[in-house]
Amino acid sequence: MTTPDKFTVNTRFWHTLDDGRVQCDVCPRACKLHEGQKGLCFVRACEQGQIVLKSYGRSSGFCIDPIEKKPLNHFLPGTPVLSFGTAGCNLTCKFCQNWDISKSRQMETLADAASPEKLAFTAKQLNCRSIAFTYNDPVIFHEYAIDVARACKEQDIRSVAVTAGYVCDEARIEFYQHIDAANIDLKAFTEKFYRNIAGGELQVVLETLTYLKHETSVWFEITNLLIPGENDSEAEINMMTEWLVENLGPDVPLHFTAFHPDWKMRDKERTSATILTRSRQIALKNGLRYVYTGNVHDIQGGSTYCHQCNELLIVRNWYQLNHWCLTAEGGCPHCGTTCEGVFEEEAGNWGAKRQVVRLA
Repeated sequence: MTTPDKFTVNTRFWHTLDDGRVQCDVCPRACKLHEGQKGLCFVRACEQGQIVLKSYGRSSGFCIDPIEKKPLNHFLPGTPVLSFGTAGCNLTCKFCQNWDISKSRQMETLADAASPEKLAFTAKQLNCRSIAFTYNDPVIFHEYAIDVARACKEQDIRSVAVTAGYVCDEARIEFYQHIDAANIDLKAFTEKFYRNIAGGELQVVLETLTYLKHETSVWFEITNLLIPGENDSEAEINMMTEWLVENLGPDVPLHFTAFHPDWKMRDKERTSATILTRSRQIALKNGLRYVYTGNVHDIQGGSTYCHQCNELLIVRNWYQLNHWCLTAEGGCPHCGTTCEGVFEEEAGNWGAKRQVVRLA
């Protein structure tokens, strides 16, 4: 098929239904589309009897962030990451903190553009160690993300996915073959929350987590945004962290982050530092070794400690690294215990700054 413009590309994960509609098989929403219709994500559409991606090579903008902002605390700490997203999303979270991008249904949101090769070259020129698919979920721009990851690999640039993990089995396998690190947004630990507030299914996300742990070498960390009265009870945090330890082991870092009122949940209060600290303590008690707090100023909750002797290994003040004493092998200098992650002999020195990049 000849595509109508340079931003539209054919895709693989779809099949034709008996009634003539075409079903998209990238994510569990399984949008069933007539000719000319777009899926809920709005960037995947039915054209000429197949599913196409309409936003290939287009972005809502590029910037350089500290890798800790993704958040990833155990993956090349202190280094800069070239970050970008597109538009749209395959979930319908009422609390979305990036709603102006993820909820946009306007192509005008995609004001910048770059080929995979140009992105990889730019990351290299700007001394970024990695590139991140973020702001909205890379599941919906599957083909573009994979091509960018391939181009980056040729430049020795790592690829990072910031995602809700809401993806079908075959697409999941193909996607993570090209990814070096991920942060999975575990939005809650009840199907009720996922159904009523996020528009998805918890079980699918748990399958992504167990797949990453047991079937790949991808380094991944987990974020749980705590919303007062919705997913922050002691019982739910206890149940979730027990599951994480039992199914993923103790070494997967977990980030509890603070909610602020946004999108369709402006009536909710901000998450208190007390709730974040309490949740962190529950997780540590249940056996998780690396538990962090985010979106608040909490040096203790943002720092990394040796799980064996409690030696302070990395001090973080927001996204700034103020102390680093890991050994060259990524271990504790006091007792020699390994700190799990992807570390180099020295931390990066990018700091907390954010730098906007224009590629167009």
